Amino acid sequence: MKLKTLVGSLVLAEVTGDPNTEITGIQMDSRQVKPGDLFIALKGFTVNGNQFIPQALRQGAAALLTEEEVEASVPVVRVPDAKRAMAVIADVFFRHPTQELKLIGLTGTNGKTTTAHLIRHLLQENGAETGLIGTINMRIGSNVYPVKNTTPESLDLQRNFRMMVDAGCQYAVIEASSHALHMGRTRGCLFRTGVFTNLTQDHLDYHETMEEYRDAKSLLFSQLGNRYNDKAPSQSLAILNADDPVSEQFKRVTPAQVITYGIENEADVKGEDIYFTPSGTRFTMRTFRGDIQVDMKLMGKFSVYNALAAAAVALSEGIDLEKIRHSLGGIQGVDGRFEQVDAGQSFHVLVDYAHTPDSLENVLQTAGEFVQGRVISVVGCGGDRDRTKRPVMAGIAAQYSDITILTSDNPRTEDPWQILNDMLEGLKQVPSDRYITLVDRGEAIRHAVEIAEEGDVVLIAGKGHETYQEIHGVRHDFDDREVARQALIQRGQSDDTNHL
Repeated sequence: MKLKTLVGSLVLAEVTGDPNTEITGIQMDSRQVKPGDLFIALKGFTVNGNQFIPQALRQGAAALLTEEEVEASVPVVRVPDAKRAMAVIADVFFRHPTQELKLIGLTGTNGKTTTAHLIRHLLQENGAETGLIGTINMRIGSNVYPVKNTTPESLDLQRNFRMMVDAGCQYAVIEASSHALHMGRTRGCLFRTGVFTNLTQDHLDYHETMEEYRDAKSLLFSQLGNRYNDKAPSQSLAILNADDPVSEQFKRVTPAQVITYGIENEADVKGEDIYFTPSGTRFTMRTFRGDIQVDMKLMGKFSVYNALAAAAVALSEGIDLEKIRHSLGGIQGVDGRFEQVDAGQSFHVLVDYAHTPDSLENVLQTAGEFVQGRVISVVGCGGDRDRTKRPVMAGIAAQYSDITILTSDNPRTEDPWQILNDMLEGLKQVPSDRYITLVDRGEAIRHAVEIAEEGDVVLIAGKGHETYQEIHGVRHDFDDREVARQALIQRGQSDDTNHL
């Protein structure tokens, strides 16, 4: 594509150099530049991309896009806002892929990942090839790709959407984080459907107030477009949690038609008669298309909410209720979401991504529904993140656990002991024999496994699917599930030895 074609999509752009220069790719990381690429010099919070222009030129950049005056041997496109310009030219360069996809975006504090996977499963099971971009990975067909952020930058998003279209996808499901919406990463994405899970305390280190956090989430629903079509299956939709009061705000800002789901309040898709077992959940789903009985292997009330949201999407896409029931019944679970670690022991070991007060309370309440002995929780809080939730999470852990083990999560650049001291502020009224602190996460998990008895539930919260621990800014290999599994094996070997 010629540079002038890309520049032609920008209202404010000053070009020096040959506008007929052929552009064969676009990069915002100078290390990834190849001959023929346009390099975009973004200004970040800590790094100015202009300092990497020499490296980009050495690697063969054919043109530059920047906010600053730059002298170079290649054409330079100067714009007032490089990030906004990047979203525009990325959509143009990759030939507007979301105009060829039915794009479903999910936002909310908790439940995005599981709900996204449920939606993809329902669509795939019923014949619609569906791509997915989220916290755990990106999926296109049978191929799985790693991701750096829950929601990638606009350039990567459009590149990925083009890959999905070329692979034959009809749908794309993405998790739209509040950071991504606020930073403009989803600009240029033509959303067909927006799904809201819930809003609870998180990310106040970035958004500062719950109102700002809510407003960032609302951007997804205001971006759904202001046009209607002749037939219902072609309409943009906002699928909102009727049990979360924030949904009223989202309903006001969106021009889309609204479908509600919930348990406590009246809703278009409602869960009733919910019954929990150690192996799953049973409930009645009442919908605007009829009622069904659902039996899922997923556990907990939060899983019912996720299933209702996914079912609302499926119903809006014309999938039959009986097919929805069958598909939900076949789902095994999502990595790191209430995931069981089983080595033949007589107690449950569960790993969950819960890293907010609300999500931790949800998973501990669910554990309490079926525990026959004690609940033993292993809980940490991330470094360089919202400090105000640390004592709250420790208090919740102690409220719902018989024994609480406070430990490290991802300390990042913070002192792990400072994080633990913040958490301990929430335990001032808790007897000291109800909790312990073990700063080493591996030691904490091993201790929980060692003290567990028949009928107990050990819940390891905070990291879920993650396979690393970040300490002093360095990532180390660490997987809660593997650490727990090895602890269970060692305990089993020890028990066998004791019986000799």
